[in-house]
Amino acid sequence: MMPIRDVVIFPYMMTPFVVGRESSVRALEEAMAGDKKIFLATQHDASIDEPKPNEIYNVGTIVNIVQSLKLPDGNIKVLVEGVERGRVVSVSDEEGFFRAMVRTANYKVEPGQQLDALIARVTGLFEQYVKLSQNLNYETMIAAIRVEDPGKLADTVGANLQLTIEEKQELLEIFDPIDRLTRVAEMLDIEIEKLNVDRTIQGRVKRQMEKAQKEYYLNEKIKAIQKELGRGEKSEIDELKKRIETAGMTTDALEKAMAELKRLENMPPMSAESTVSRNYLDWLLAVPWKKKSKEIRDLKYAEQVLESDHYGLEKIKERILEFLAVRRLVKNPKGSILCFVGPPGVGKTSLGMSISKATGRKFVRMSLGGVRDEAEIRGHRRTYIGALPGQIIQMMKKAGTRNPVFMLDEVDKMSMDFRGDPSAALLEVLDPEQNFMFVDHYLDVEYDLSQVFFIATANVLHTVPPALQDRMEVIRLSGYTELEKMEIAKRFLVRKQMEQTGLSAEQIAFADGGLNGLIQYYTREAGVRNLEREIGNLCRKVARQVVNDRSGKEKKTTAAVTIDGAKLPEMLGPWRFRDLGVEKKNEIGAATGLAWTEVGGQLLTVECTLMEGKGKLTITGKLGDVMQESAQAAMSYIRSRAHQFGLPRDFYRSLDVHIHVPEGAIPKDGPSAGITLATTICSALTRIPVRCDMAMTGEITLRGKVLGIGGLKEKLMAAHRHGILQAIMPRENEKDLPDIPDAIKQVMKLHFVDSMDEVLKIALEREVVALPLPVDPAAVEAQPAAEESRAH
Repeated sequence: MMPIRDVVIFPYMMTPFVVGRESSVRALEEAMAGDKKIFLATQHDASIDEPKPNEIYNVGTIVNIVQSLKLPDGNIKVLVEGVERGRVVSVSDEEGFFRAMVRTANYKVEPGQQLDALIARVTGLFEQYVKLSQNLNYETMIAAIRVEDPGKLADTVGANLQLTIEEKQELLEIFDPIDRLTRVAEMLDIEIEKLNVDRTIQGRVKRQMEKAQKEYYLNEKIKAIQKELGRGEKSEIDELKKRIETAGMTTDALEKAMAELKRLENMPPMSAESTVSRNYLDWLLAVPWKKKSKEIRDLKYAEQVLESDHYGLEKIKERILEFLAVRRLVKNPKGSILCFVGPPGVGKTSLGMSISKATGRKFVRMSLGGVRDEAEIRGHRRTYIGALPGQIIQMMKKAGTRNPVFMLDEVDKMSMDFRGDPSAALLEVLDPEQNFMFVDHYLDVEYDLSQVFFIATANVLHTVPPALQDRMEVIRLSGYTELEKMEIAKRFLVRKQMEQTGLSAEQIAFADGGLNGLIQYYTREAGVRNLEREIGNLCRKVARQVVNDRSGKEKKTTAAVTIDGAKLPEMLGPWRFRDLGVEKKNEIGAATGLAWTEVGGQLLTVECTLMEGKGKLTITGKLGDVMQESAQAAMSYIRSRAHQFGLPRDFYRSLDVHIHVPEGAIPKDGPSAGITLATTICSALTRIPVRCDMAMTGEITLRGKVLGIGGLKEKLMAAHRHGILQAIMPRENEKDLPDIPDAIKQVMKLHFVDSMDEVLKIALEREVVALPLPVDPAAVEAQPAAEESRAH
């Protein structure tokens, strides 16, 4: 037995269909291996992939499998011929498919005048139905119903009627041929009535269309008469032609527009094709071909705008001022393509708006988050109904100039599917050597994007294809230090939130201690979004207090509420973050590492404990493959230098080592925790505590070398945020010191190391004492003989 959906198979009916479900394929193969008979029954709900026996109709059709063909996608195309209807008695599930016990019924029909009259009535009604229907071939259908068997006649007619699945199933479940033929006659009456109503409606619509065409013809005649009399205005075609000639298009675009205009002139205005052509011309004219914004090239003004809008971000400001300086010296420079990479909330998008303001250009923004269709960039071809240009051309129309600041936001959040890869379409847009002849699928003419100042933003780069990265100048925006956050809050955030909540300086004031408390104990982030949110929260609470005081019986004049460190727990609740850098004492088998995340740097605590065992190394905390390999390398390094750490050579034979990185629900990976893992294991084995005021980062090799890492600035900023004032890092990263903010370098003591020996000297509370080297007895016995030999 095989369940089928959206079709009812009648006896004497040849039907092709495709089998794809695994259970159905198995049932089909079982039938093909036997007598090629299979029982087909329709399921109640076509959306269910694996129906149960009670979700399938009890009455179905036994069919012969006439032909089967395996398709390239693994499905099977089957042609079956209905034999007879049957009712399911019982169903069993065997080896992944249904096997059913089916009861058939043979009814004997006694010939007579009543039967002949019913057959004649059904035949006549079906002939009338076929004549009215446009979907059935008259000769084929008439030949098919020339049968004397009333059951076969009823099934043939029922199979070719436009009925619902439920109505066809109702016919199939009538076993008595006379009753079935009677029901078919009733259905034919209903269907013929429907077709007559449809024909009446079609005739009415046709008459209305003829009337509309007549009105159009007369209107055109009136226009022609008015034109002859000199009363008509300039035609729409002439106006379009004038706009095309003055739009400043390229030669290719001008030729295409004029050809399209000529086609439009020869089309009936009411036709669908004329609407498509008119829309195309409107888009060609809407895109800016020659209009440009007058640039502001005053470097002092630009610097002033950037400084007033953003605090810090010196590298970005320097790059923008360099760009403006080049624009002053070169007449036709190519557009710049920058990519701002940094954690959320550091001001990437708002910086693009400041650049637009500083240069005097228009600003447009396109969000690429979740875009997975190449047509979003390049548009659809005009052959599709409702086609439009891509977002690039649409945004150029919105800007209205050839040289806007064009922000491609969240370029790292694009994805791809069967409709194409949008990041591949961006390769042409962001290549200065190609984008002067960008072709949108809808416009189908070259459009110059070389004057556009493109700015892309991303949180991470590893999801951006390398070819796309190569076309952009990447500028990294790291997180802000606490001092920078304090200045940003004072200059921008407090004022902004006070304006939004309607408070004045006489009603609320933020002390430095209050802002510092917000930064340290209520927000832990690389940017300032949460900080702004908490400032807004405090302003709303004060606003409510002000309104309550004014609306009370005794209207009070509220003094300014000063937000200091003591008021924060009262207004915002207990601290949300504790200062991880402040520990009571140094711990054995616990060290603090530094990690890089998409939202900035973060502290990573590594713990190690020892148990009696057989030398097993257990690593937990949802660590990735690279981090687990770092732990194994650290363990191998400790074992290879056991005597230097005062350990027996076979210490690992009787001990199990368990390494755990807390916050086990968060995935962690990367090689930079290598020296932290090695320090933790060494501390646990030697019972020497690790200094709690020390953080470290670096990759370890089997020989104990310390290799360079990435994200140093973010990691040191995380340590600084948490109050850790000393850090160990690879000497290879000494070159990254210029990127570290001065505020961090002045407060923190940075240790640059080449080997694990240096790390342990700094990180452990006291120096590890090595065991004396073992004396080899054979070497002692051989010493006198060697002295005699040297004397000889």
